[in-house]
Amino acid sequence: MESDVTQNTVADALNRSEFSIFHIKAMFASAMGFFTSAYDLFIIGTALTLIKSEWNLSGTQIGLIGSISLIATFVGAFVFGKLADILGRKSIYGLEATLMVIGAILSAFSPNVAWLLVARVILGLGIGGDYPLSAVIMSEYANAKSRGRMVSLVFSAQALGLIAGPMVALTLLAAGVNHDLAWRLMLGLGALPAASVIYLRRKLPESPRWLSRVKGLKEKAAKELTSFSLGTITLEKTNDPIVKQSLWKYIVTLIGTAGSWFLFDYAYYGNTISTPLIMKDIAPHADIITSTALSLLLFAVAAVPGYFLAAASVDKIGHKKLQMIGFFMMGLMFLLIGILPDVVHMFSVFIVLYGLSYFFAEFGPNTTTFILSAEVFPVNLRTTGHGFSAGAAKVGAFLGAFLFPILYHALGLSNTLKITFLFSLAGLFVTAICLKEPSGKTLEDISNEDKKLDNLVRVPVSH
Repeated sequence: MESDVTQNTVADALNRSEFSIFHIKAMFASAMGFFTSAYDLFIIGTALTLIKSEWNLSGTQIGLIGSISLIATFVGAFVFGKLADILGRKSIYGLEATLMVIGAILSAFSPNVAWLLVARVILGLGIGGDYPLSAVIMSEYANAKSRGRMVSLVFSAQALGLIAGPMVALTLLAAGVNHDLAWRLMLGLGALPAASVIYLRRKLPESPRWLSRVKGLKEKAAKELTSFSLGTITLEKTNDPIVKQSLWKYIVTLIGTAGSWFLFDYAYYGNTISTPLIMKDIAPHADIITSTALSLLLFAVAAVPGYFLAAASVDKIGHKKLQMIGFFMMGLMFLLIGILPDVVHMFSVFIVLYGLSYFFAEFGPNTTTFILSAEVFPVNLRTTGHGFSAGAAKVGAFLGAFLFPILYHALGLSNTLKITFLFSLAGLFVTAICLKEPSGKTLEDISNEDKKLDNLVRVPVSH
């Protein structure tokens, strides 16, 4: 059955589109990248506890192996983001997943530290590229009303990846698998989810917004709308100039997205990758299986609900507002752990406060930094802006992952978390000062793109 829908532009058709099977397929293809990246980035924390004893690693080697993929993520996010604005989203979508597969397989077969470092760099390049591509593709496919929910559901796959890692580790360790084989399986299994969506990603349509407003290919853009089941599209005859805005015009916005994400990732990755170390200190008599199980339980109970509650409510609360709420509450939990006397020796109290910090990280900046960076830049800069922001974030993640264990041993957990509180507070202020609320607005309104419209194109689109 066909319907006749009159719209002003390709973007107008997308902004008013209903949620469809196409969106579900696109979300799955995008989400599997974030499942993979979460699994790969955080499983290394558990794997390192085994590699350390197998290879007699120094503290510096442990820090470098645990964090080097995060530096590579910066490079991958920026390079792939820039290329996607120049060449198109579809032209390179799937290549970054291929790098993730290669990096995971090479990690599993590492004979020494140098090989493992190179493998983790390749993995990081792919993970970095996945951030701007998956986020922006989903935001440009989405309608204005529920864009935040669609993009956040893509990102919510990170929660499942974070759960899958400890579950794989627990299964292998509980089964008595040799430790040298166990860590190799942990790292190598990360290749499977990324490999499962490479073909699907290559078959997704090019972003109609990019085709129309960056390349000026209005008829081709309208034809790509056939994937969205929108009915017969009639676009009014108007002049739609190509968008060529400069990133310098958005420098304050870029400071807001990149700065807040950098500050958040310092806190988040430092804590999360070091959680097995923290659990060992809080429960000193627990073995590696018990401490891993505690980490898994903490994340499943405290963090996972935050992801999905954020997806359900972000468009109602507001994307910027939710980020500010999350930064404030997350920082407050870190501050309470830091200033309350002997809380690190009170297991139940510590777990509650530490768990709440996780909840508000997910019900806040971990989700919203991903969303905001995919919607506040114009179409010709969208993956570049998101890629730079995601890359800057991973520099913060690198610093957090590298410095947290050092500060932890030098200052103790309470003082280390006081520093983390200051990063959360800074993230709150950067968000408040540099970013505007985009919730409920179209991508074109948010970024102030020129609104002169497309030439007349009529394309039959079947349901």
